[in-house]
Amino acid sequence: MSSGSGLKHEEIPPLMNGVIQPHGLEAHRFDAFLPSPCVQNHAANLAFLPDGTLTCVWFGGTMEGMGDISIYMSRLAVGSAQWSEPEKMSDDPQKSEQNPLLFTAPDGKVWLIFTSQTSGNQDGAVIKRRISEDGGRTFGPVEILCDIPGTFVRQPIVVNNEGDWLLPVFRCVGEPGQRWTGDVDTAAVLVSRNAGAGWDMIAVPDSVGAVHMNIIPQDSGRMVAFFRNRFAAQILRSISLDGGINWSTPEPTELPNNNSSIQATALVDGRIGVIYNHSNALTSSDRRHSLYDEIEAEATPGAQPKTEPADSGGRPKAIWGVPRSPMSLVFSEDGGKTFDAPRYLETGDGYCLTNNSKDALNREYSYPSIVAGPDGVLHLAYTYYRRAIKYVRLAPGYAR
Repeated sequence: MSSGSGLKHEEIPPLMNGVIQPHGLEAHRFDAFLPSPCVQNHAANLAFLPDGTLTCVWFGGTMEGMGDISIYMSRLAVGSAQWSEPEKMSDDPQKSEQNPLLFTAPDGKVWLIFTSQTSGNQDGAVIKRRISEDGGRTFGPVEILCDIPGTFVRQPIVVNNEGDWLLPVFRCVGEPGQRWTGDVDTAAVLVSRNAGAGWDMIAVPDSVGAVHMNIIPQDSGRMVAFFRNRFAAQILRSISLDGGINWSTPEPTELPNNNSSIQATALVDGRIGVIYNHSNALTSSDRRHSLYDEIEAEATPGAQPKTEPADSGGRPKAIWGVPRSPMSLVFSEDGGKTFDAPRYLETGDGYCLTNNSKDALNREYSYPSIVAGPDGVLHLAYTYYRRAIKYVRLAPGYAR
């Protein structure tokens, strides 16, 4: 393993002014903290607009699940060394709007897609969209893309060789009489054969616990997908031989996963880069009952957040609270079958037994995004203590 020179967890993020600066100890690396008016900032996704502008979308507010959580977007213009002041892209005071992504359609329109839920009830979430007809400069009204309750997004749309749009989703399934905990979530793909006018949901077989499906096209209609693992064991992998319509059962890779988001991208040289936390349930005994312990406690005055899950009769339970650190980057030359040694972009204790950003209690590095520019430059973004979105630019020499 190779260790990076990430900031230690005791340090507080510096001024979030969006200015890109040399990392200091690594010549190929440049960093910035994106500006934001919010106490909490989480779940970044990077994408290029048609004019080459790099964008970052994320959600911000006081705490995940609260009604003031909205979508924000910042831009990095071509040739600029500073991210723009963020634009607020959604504003429903009754909903927590989360997990945004941007997609440039073949016709040049830019889609902003995100989820919308009440409190911590992910099993009630729906998917919404806004569409830009001017290359991402302005966006139209908020519309419903998918109203099937419990449908969540995280990763970008892929267009296959037949022109089908593939939107990977995961199904947040609630069990009778219980709040959603993620125990029986599954993966699926929303497929549109008419440029987003209509969608069919196709389930990924035997995918309980496999979420945040991330599709990477390869040659001749073959695709590979990587998944977050609700049971905090290993990153999962599946393949499709028919352009992403049908998928194999997800199977473990050699990379650990702590039930936190991952993201992969194809590099110009054919390799796949994956950014993730190199940790899992075997590396720590830290546990919490669910992602929304604090909200659940507020909903029931006097109640204390549970630290252990209820008995499930032997069925696997989602594992929450495993530290979200180190933020790591690996590369694969064989489609994700094997990977090289991880490079650590940030190190620290990754404490995530609370989502509290207001009192600086959370210290996670999480929910990373990675895109490769046509020049071979890697662009990364991730959550920093749930208080900031950190951007990292890596020159081509870093990847070797």
